[in-house]
Amino acid sequence: MADQKDIVIVIKTNGMGSSDDPFLKEKLVKTYLTLLPKMQPLPVAICFYTDGVRLACQGSPVLEELAALESLGVRLILCQTCLNTYDLADKVRVGLVGGMADIMTAMLQADSVITL
Repeated sequence: MADQKDIVIVIKTNGMGSSDDPFLKEKLVKTYLTLLPKMQPLPVAICFYTDGVRLACQGSPVLEELAALESLGVRLILCQTCLNTYDLADKVRVGLVGGMADIMTAMLQADSVITL
């Protein structure tokens, strides 16, 4: 489709929103990621940094949803510095580990960036 826009989503927290309730944040991000494959257009990428990288690691409640998005061609880009800081590099289960340059490139090439 010629008028389709490239969208990048940024996830920077371990969940969605800024609530002090981790269960609410987890429920919201799970619902969002469950509904996302049904929306058009799909984002071209989802970038994860700071606490957001935890969502792509072992034990995350949204691994299945992220794997489904990845299978649809959505690039999942994880901040290597953040993974190393949280000692999670060996716990990544979905996505590609990249640097800040990879995240910036995805954002700058997008027509729209949505931050959760």
